[in-house]
Amino acid sequence: MARVNYAYEPEDVTKSAKAMGYEMDISFKHAVELCRELKGKKLEQAKRYLEEVVEMKRAVPFKNHKKKVSHKRGLEKWYAGRYPQKAAKNILKVIRNLEANADYKGIEKERLIITHAQAKKGRVLKRYMPRAYGRATPKFKVLTTVEFVAEVR
Repeated sequence: MARVNYAYEPEDVTKSAKAMGYEMDISFKHAVELCRELKGKKLEQAKRYLEEVVEMKRAVPFKNHKKKVSHKRGLEKWYAGRYPQKAAKNILKVIRNLEANADYKGIEKERLIITHAQAKKGRVLKRYMPRAYGRATPKFKVLTTVEFVAEVR
């Protein structure tokens, strides 16, 4: 199990904080859509957004993975969306960890803006379900790594 490096290094390390959720059991597609929405937001806005998604008060627009996704009310300038609750709960933990890392470094949390949000595919857990006549059906699970970098702007 090798550790993954960050895909983005901030210019000023003293004015930035990083956090990573390593190989979480969440949907990769949901993580991609949530990361796209969170990039550019302040930490408080991001936490509030994720809490509203968990409570099913706000839908996440699905812009890349939108095939056969139904329309949702309240989306701005978009039509397809969902409420990825499991992914939002896990990403909310990573955002809180990012906030704690910034607090530990002595950075003002109110001025932090998420400048990098990325989801990567992790390991694949391969399992097989036995079927009739000696055959088997694969049941693969793709783990997801999510990384965030917030900087003072």
